[in-house]
Amino acid sequence: MTKKQRALEICEILKQVFPEAPCQLNADTPFQLLVATRLSAQCTDARVNLVTPALFEKYPTENQLAEAELTDVEDLIHSCGFYHGKARDLIGMAKMVRDVYNGTLPDTIEELTKLPGVGRKTANLIVGDVYKKPAVVADTHVIRITNLLGLTDSKDPQKVEMQLKKILPPEESNDFCHRIVLHGRQTCIARRPKCTECALNEICKFANK
Repeated sequence: MTKKQRALEICEILKQVFPEAPCQLNADTPFQLLVATRLSAQCTDARVNLVTPALFEKYPTENQLAEAELTDVEDLIHSCGFYHGKARDLIGMAKMVRDVYNGTLPDTIEELTKLPGVGRKTANLIVGDVYKKPAVVADTHVIRITNLLGLTDSKDPQKVEMQLKKILPPEESNDFCHRIVLHGRQTCIARRPKCTECALNEICKFANK
């Protein structure tokens, strides 16, 4: 079985297990999703979803956030960790979205990664979830689990992204990544994967060692 065939079969199995594949970050607008994704770096989505309601109530758009006091944003996002750098990035990206992009998020990886604090993972999420273009979000779940499945062989996010882009059907790539995150939380848990309960155990290289 080739990696493309393996990837396609895994896509189909995950669809059966997780018919819906929503993003786990709560946001009402594309800009809010950008903010939430930046906050999720080295932080759980659950924690981010606890923090963002107060942040978005006070600063619902890039216009308000661009004028925010750094210390106020730091206080609001403190529990997400690395709050100094994250607060600086949030205000900086808000100013750039407002002033350079006229309030509309860019729709390409190249332009999105020009925003402060936005790397390829965040950019791919926006391209995929907001603009519905094929994208691969190589977060920690995707990197770990695709390595275990035998689809990728690197811990480097960009290398994993590129390896997956070569083997995933483009129209499946966005939902595949969301489903892998759900699978990682429910079954393929780090350090204690439930291999005997896993719907992918027959096709997983790790489970079949």
